[in-house]
Amino acid sequence: MKPTISIEYCPKCGWMLRAAYMAQELLTTFSDDVKAVSLIPSEISGRYTISINEQIVFDRKREGRFPEIKGLKQLVRDIINPGKDLGHSDKK
Repeated sequence: MKPTISIEYCPKCGWMLRAAYMAQELLTTFSDDVKAVSLIPSEISGRYTISINEQIVFDRKREGRFPEIKGLKQLVRDIINPGKDLGHSDKK
């Protein structure tokens, strides 16, 4: 069963476009590896978390920042398809 990636974001903070952009990037990179990428408007102010099958892989409050797309792709890849080459996103 392919995993589902969820991006829970605070709509009151205006983070929907950021979440949609990250969803697009993840779908483009992992189209063969995932069932879906879902956007979830949070009822909790300031929330921005990214999960794979309920397992949180990035939490804005815990990290004190938003994820960089390159680092996010690496985190997701390491969980859903560790052997996948990310091309330019793998370069330092």
